[in-house]
Amino acid sequence: MKITKEISVILALCAISFLVYGNGNPANFTVRAVSYVQTIKYRNLVIDLGNEVKTKAQLTYPATGKGPFPAVLMIQGSGALDKNSTLTKNAKPFWEIARYLSERGFVVLRYDKRGVGTTSYTVSNQNVYGNATADDYIHDAQKALNVLIQQPEVDPKRISILGHSEGTLYAPRVAIDNSTKVKNVILMATLAQNPTSVVVYWVDRKKTSFLTERTILNNIQKR
Repeated sequence: MKITKEISVILALCAISFLVYGNGNPANFTVRAVSYVQTIKYRNLVIDLGNEVKTKAQLTYPATGKGPFPAVLMIQGSGALDKNSTLTKNAKPFWEIARYLSERGFVVLRYDKRGVGTTSYTVSNQNVYGNATADDYIHDAQKALNVLIQQPEVDPKRISILGHSEGTLYAPRVAIDNSTKVKNVILMATLAQNPTSVVVYWVDRKKTSFLTERTILNNIQKR
């Protein structure tokens, strides 16, 4: 049995050798290594939100193709979220969506919520974040929209806004207030009831005694 296996291996090697080299002559072929192909580029930005408040942002855009390209502004959901909507080390949904879109011909702008640090749930300015209102978030999105439109890679006639969760409350408002600039609105995990009811429901399901989102955030940071 062992000899049979050895013979089979030898015959297989001989067959491969014959196919590659033919009748004893070296085969004439060239092997080329495929180098890394860059599909997207990015540019870090700082958005001035006014009243001495600034936030970090990042623009992703196609590495190939002829622009200007259609563009998407992303507005994240509730909580102290960074531009990537980072949930865990390997779960960064806004970054994944932005990369997917830019690989397919879109410019995408993401930005940290006001008062949020370099990663989600790290508040760099508690006063700014803790006192933020819905009007503030709408204002911030409008500021980000203006920055997006000014980028040289962007086609200002093809602008979309993507809102997730709490962001679905603000995306339509920004689109309506900028109806001559925004062409499409995309809503993900849309809120279909009063946000207060959603928070109360979430708190009840978690069986906690937290009464506000700020308290919920503080608890998360302590874990």
